Amino acid sequence: MTTPPLSRRDLEFLLYEWLDVESLTTRARFQEHSRDTFDAVLALSADIATKHFAPHNKTADATEPTVGADGKVITIPETKKALEVFAQAGLFAGSFGEDLGGMQLPTSVMRASIAWFQAANAGTSGYPFLTVANANLLVAHASEDQIDAFVRPMLEGRFFGTMCLSEPQAGSSLADISTKAVEQEDGSYRLSGTKMWISGGDHEISDNIVHLVLAKIPGGPSGVKGISLFIVPKYLLDDAGNPGERNDVALVGLNHKMGNRGTTNALLNFGDGSYSPGGRPGAVGYLVGQPHHGLSYMFHMMNEARIGVGFLATALGYAGFLQSVDYAKTRTQGRNQSAMERSDKPIPIIAHADVKRMLLAQKSYVEGALALGLYCSKLVDEQDTADDTQVRDQKTLLLDVLTPIAKSWPSQWCLRANDLAIQVHGGYGYTRDYDVEQFYRDNRLNQIHEGTHGIQGLDLLGRKMSMQDGAGLEALVSTIQATVDRARHTGGEASDLAKSLDEATEQVRNITRSLLEAMDRAEALANSSIYLEAVGHVVIAWMWLEQFLVAASKEGDFYAGKRQAARYFFRYELPTTAAQFDLLATRDRTTLDMNPAWF
Repeated sequence: MTTPPLSRRDLEFLLYEWLDVESLTTRARFQEHSRDTFDAVLALSADIATKHFAPHNKTADATEPTVGADGKVITIPETKKALEVFAQAGLFAGSFGEDLGGMQLPTSVMRASIAWFQAANAGTSGYPFLTVANANLLVAHASEDQIDAFVRPMLEGRFFGTMCLSEPQAGSSLADISTKAVEQEDGSYRLSGTKMWISGGDHEISDNIVHLVLAKIPGGPSGVKGISLFIVPKYLLDDAGNPGERNDVALVGLNHKMGNRGTTNALLNFGDGSYSPGGRPGAVGYLVGQPHHGLSYMFHMMNEARIGVGFLATALGYAGFLQSVDYAKTRTQGRNQSAMERSDKPIPIIAHADVKRMLLAQKSYVEGALALGLYCSKLVDEQDTADDTQVRDQKTLLLDVLTPIAKSWPSQWCLRANDLAIQVHGGYGYTRDYDVEQFYRDNRLNQIHEGTHGIQGLDLLGRKMSMQDGAGLEALVSTIQATVDRARHTGGEASDLAKSLDEATEQVRNITRSLLEAMDRAEALANSSIYLEAVGHVVIAWMWLEQFLVAASKEGDFYAGKRQAARYFFRYELPTTAAQFDLLATRDRTTLDMNPAWF
């Protein structure tokens, strides 16, 4: 029997029994919906993901995109066919307003929907992932004409979108980008420069590709304050709004990736004269919003993408976990070690304590990460539909703090889940005959793109926790404390878990304040990646206490599994943060003081 890529039962538990997303239907934006419509979308997503995405996952991995003799990118035909089914189902527009032809679904429901596709096929799911984020940015910041010209075709699945930030000489240091945009008499701009690591950067799957490009207008402020954002389509639009003349966006080459091969990854030249629309040099671009506000606009897409990366990491970890559970149930090897139950016959390896340890670890990582991703998604729904300005600001603040954790923690620990899935499979897991080795390779990228762990650690400690004079820190601590108080009131085992979480949360508060008050900023931030990991573990422990409280009084194997996974995380994982907080408290300078010549 084929193992499903996700657990429908777990999604139902998280969405309905814990987060109560059905309550969102009392809000004006979602009042036409009900649990029935949510379930219908999730069932449809599971069906399409299983029937149209999963079957070509290994084929796309084994047959990575290439550039043909005519300069066009060649991908397997199954990718285009799957995305056509995705588009026909209206899923590109799922969370968008009815005025744009969307279903006006909550973000939390759509994130759960997309997770099915991410778990089934990371490469193919990358195209709608980027396109939807691109469209969301334009809806928030572009003109009505730009929305009509570019967003509507994206939501129909005819145009796909990208984000173009990094450059060969700059990498993640956006202050150092050199792509230039020169204004023309008609109000358009001509762009010249090179962008690298562009996921979905070139292909023949869609009718057009809408690049969102960061560039600098000559004479503007220096550094990030001088960055503007431009729409640069692969094909310029004719008077009817259809793709026409080729814009001066040239594919230099495709990157050959370790995993996630189904999504093309390109090096692009803008304005190198390869096409020269209208006979003039430069790629035609259209300014989004105001000049020199490009980075703030792009963060709209980047923050959405960061949470989406966390979901992709979670989905891949989850798919590997489910496959390793099924494998462990059917693979027989060894004998029972108990003197009371000795047998001459081999037993399923799931009966061995160490295999159960590895499966419990995976379960605690992937189900904890999924809870965090959906919690953040509901915060998006709540901030977008809140009537009270103060409530909206509180939700936004908490979401800002959680975003670097929601990106980085799953990228690290759901990759660890993939590693353990390979281990459970033994030698078979290291072969291409099973899926788990591909899940690991596909997942390894998530620690890198949309901001590495180092960048997310600096963001969490250096910006998010200190924002609004420490309001970010207090928003996180007070929200966790509310769960702790509720668990203490419940009593019993929940109260014991609450005590451990309360102590860890207090360490977060004290260590953070100490680091933020340090005179030497470089010293305070030197171990910010360790800080990110430790705080992330505390946040996931909070997610598990929340789930434990829901499952505490309910009977059945599913709820017993939830309680046991919570116990595992509190007993095996949360205690590791103590040593990390101790190290952070000393403001250790070992890494800071390392001389490059000593390596």
